[in-house]
Amino acid sequence: MLLSLHPVIVGNRATWPDLAKIAHDAGFPGVEVPIVQAMKDSVDTVKSAIAANGLKPGAIGLPIEIRKDDATFEKDLAGLARAASFAAAIGCPRMATWIPSSARLPLAEQRKLMKSRISKVCDILARSHVRLGLEFLGPLHIRKANPHEFIWKMPDMLAFAKECGDNCGLLLDSWHWHHAGATPEDILKAGKRHIVHVHLADAQDIPPEQVKDNERLLPGEGVVNWKGFFGALKEIGYKDAVSPEVFGRGLQQMPLAEATRITRESASKLMKQLKIT
Repeated sequence: MLLSLHPVIVGNRATWPDLAKIAHDAGFPGVEVPIVQAMKDSVDTVKSAIAANGLKPGAIGLPIEIRKDDATFEKDLAGLARAASFAAAIGCPRMATWIPSSARLPLAEQRKLMKSRISKVCDILARSHVRLGLEFLGPLHIRKANPHEFIWKMPDMLAFAKECGDNCGLLLDSWHWHHAGATPEDILKAGKRHIVHVHLADAQDIPPEQVKDNERLLPGEGVVNWKGFFGALKEIGYKDAVSPEVFGRGLQQMPLAEATRITRESASKLMKQLKIT
C-alpha cells in the first residue's frame, strides 16, 4: 500500500508543486495531487515534480461540486473531461468525493438527484478510464445536520455506487468506517474492485453525541479496529494509496515539517506493526 500525503495535513500553508517536496521531506512515498492547482502546469511538468521527489500519485479529489445547485454542477461538469484526461496522463486514475449523510430533500428525492449527477460524472471519468470513490459519512452530528437522513452505512453506499457506474466504488475512510459501525466483513464483501481509495484517521472513545468531524486522532492513537481494517484490505488485495486525513489534533498549530513528519511516522509505525506493506 502506498502511504500518501493528504493536503489537509498541510492546510493553506503550501500549494502544488511545493506539496510534492513537502511529502518527500516528510518521508511519504506518495502524495495526493490537488488537480486544480496542478493543471496550471503541463502534464510533463507535474509528472516531473512527482518523479523528482521520488513519489507516486495517490489520489485526486473530484474537482467539481456535486452538492450544490444545478447551475453550479453543470458549470463544473463542463471542465471534468479535461481533468479526467489530465489525471490519467499523470498516472493517477482515481478520484474521490464525499456524500453528505443528511439532506434537505427526502431520501428518495436526494437519492434521485445524487444518482443523476454522479452517473454523469462517472460517464465522463470512464472515457479516461478513471474510477470514482464515494465517501460515506458516519457521525451522528452529520446525519442530523439536515432534516432528512441520507446514505451513511457502508453497504448502502456501496450499493448506491454500483448503481452510478461500473467505475464507481468507495472512498473508505477509517474514521467514518468506525463511526458508521462498519466491519471488516463489509470491506471483504466490497472487494478490491470497489475500494477506490483509503483515508486514515483514528477515533476517540466518546459517546456518539460528542463526536465531531474536526476532532480526529492520528492512526494508532484511538479505538479504531486497525487489525480488522487493514487485515481486510490486505485480504482483498488492496495495494493503492492510503492517506492520513486528520482534522484537528493540533496539526495546524505545529510547524509544517513537524506536522507532516509525525503524521507519516504514526501511520508507518501502525502499518509496520500490522505487517502491512
